[in-house]
Amino acid sequence: MEFQYKALKENKVVQKKIEAETVEEVVAYLRDNGYFPISIKSNKKVEPSMLGKFLNKISFNDVVDFTRQIAIMLNAGLTLVDSLEILKKQSAKESVKKLLEDVDNEIKAGNSFSSALKKYPQNFSNLYIALVKSGEASGKLGEILLRLSDNLEKEREFKGKLKGAMIYPVIVIIAMIGVMFIMITFVIPKLLDLYKQFNISLPISTQILMAMSSFSVHFWPLIIAGVFGGNYLLHKYLKTKAGKITRDTLLLKIPVINNVIRVSALVDSTRTLAILIGSGVSILDGLNIIIETTDNIIFQNAFIEIKQKVEKGQSLGASLEQAEIFPPILVQMAMVGEQTGHLDDTLMRLSKYFEMESEMAIKAMTAMIEPLILVVLGLGVGFLVLSVITPIYNLTNSFQ
Repeated sequence: MEFQYKALKENKVVQKKIEAETVEEVVAYLRDNGYFPISIKSNKKVEPSMLGKFLNKISFNDVVDFTRQIAIMLNAGLTLVDSLEILKKQSAKESVKKLLEDVDNEIKAGNSFSSALKKYPQNFSNLYIALVKSGEASGKLGEILLRLSDNLEKEREFKGKLKGAMIYPVIVIIAMIGVMFIMITFVIPKLLDLYKQFNISLPISTQILMAMSSFSVHFWPLIIAGVFGGNYLLHKYLKTKAGKITRDTLLLKIPVINNVIRVSALVDSTRTLAILIGSGVSILDGLNIIIETTDNIIFQNAFIEIKQKVEKGQSLGASLEQAEIFPPILVQMAMVGEQTGHLDDTLMRLSKYFEMESEMAIKAMTAMIEPLILVVLGLGVGFLVLSVITPIYNLTNSFQ
């Protein structure tokens, strides 16, 4: 614990800080060193709440902005240390300011920028570190950081489009499930109790609804616990290798959605490899980084096989051709790039082509999901209405 003391020595007031376990230890230290204690206060560090930690966490947007700002200042002629000092003064987020201070101290201690960033693997990927290291070796750190910031901003833009496309369907589905649960658990039982008082035959849809309602009324805590428990177990399973293979295989078989996943993976891989090769990184090292940064395990396994073939002497284009998951245009353009000696430029042009394809794929997915949700919603409402109204109709007929 840190204490702040004010003490008198040789008719002079001294005010300092000291680390100790208790106040008694501070008093003993002062007396042993000839000080007369005036006041002792403990500086208790207030631990941030869980919400505070979450809000203060370094986000992907913070990394993108940090990269762009550093790149601009380096290209303007400022040194890396001066750039970090400016960013420290401008930053209002404590977590970002701490990161900048740590990186600044590492560089002042004689370490490289890339080695300082390695201490934050949760924020800076292997691709990021490799490009920074390449920029330091070539003396073109500012130029490479500009290319990296362009890549990160495109990635942020793509993620934003994908999230924007999924917000509406997710909200509608959650609302639909919530309304169905409330109706079946609290509203429908009161209506169905009326039918039990009359000796009429109930249609199969009403019997199913009564069974669902009865189960939901009596076991709704178990249903909620089952949903959260199932979600937790599913999350744990999807972290395993078998779970990732199952998930990615199924996603690549769903119409329309599979196109979004496939094209987005091609955008990331071609753009990343283009930047790496253009920055002086070898193809093998570039493939290693792509393997580590690719989220989809199907594509990851494909790149592992391609890397093994390239190690044996095959060209990148020939290796891509033997993997069925890659489209012919990627194979042909990779071969052309290798033959002309402009593989990085060719891959960058391909990434822009795949980027346009991804935008069209997202629009197609959105256009398909919205009417599909309306159909499912209509079927659910229709089932409820049919189950509730049909017995009433039968009841009025029996009275006639």
